[in-house]
Amino acid sequence: SEMCIRDSSRTSSTVRKQRTLTPNELKEKEHFTQINNSYQPRHIMALPLPLVEHFEDKDLEAYFNKCREKLGMIPNVLRAYSHDPTRLKHFVNMYNDLMLGDSSTLTKLEREMIAVAVSHVNRCFYCLVAHGAAVRKLSGDPRLGELIAFNYRIAELSDRQRAMLDFTIKLTEKPYDIAENDRQRLRTVGFTNREIWDICEIAGFFNMSNRVASGVDMLPNEQYHKQDREFKPKE
Repeated sequence: SEMCIRDSSRTSSTVRKQRTLTPNELKEKEHFTQINNSYQPRHIMALPLPLVEHFEDKDLEAYFNKCREKLGMIPNVLRAYSHDPTRLKHFVNMYNDLMLGDSSTLTKLEREMIAVAVSHVNRCFYCLVAHGAAVRKLSGDPRLGELIAFNYRIAELSDRQRAMLDFTIKLTEKPYDIAENDRQRLRTVGFTNREIWDICEIAGFFNMSNRVASGVDMLPNEQYHKQDREFKPKE
């Protein structure tokens, strides 16, 4: 069925009707009230498009509620896409499949490392912050997220991780120079042909996302800056 959303530009009583906020929404509102004294920019993106908080489409509404419940926030990239629910659904489906799905045998940490490496080259503030936080969380090492964001070459990495990031950087900086010897190096450290495909697809996705985020001046949620800053020793 065709997706319908409330038009936030309307002034009808339906749109302005007050409702009781959930505990997670109250927490989110208090957080954004608290940071409003910051002198740094705090918009979601620079384009004044009508962003939507709640959808009549049940799938999107459930997904936003799941984000509120599990993350305590709606990632700003989803808020930015909310003006176009069709594109939002495509984006969510593609992202979830690439980064969270079981169709790839790349680890979730490897996927996030690719995202940060691509974003390092493109200097994408949104993705460096958001996915740097994911690397910190998945690795238990707050330094690793920073090292990949600034210079992964000085980090302590496995041969597999280093080859993956070398390939990712080259694919981002000079895609026209990728040759069979680059793919063979990945095979040598244990990557399958399907995993090489997945590396390429994730790198391509974040090259696209970086350009969209930078083009509209998308800013990351403030929560990301504070997440997983404590070192978690491996058991």
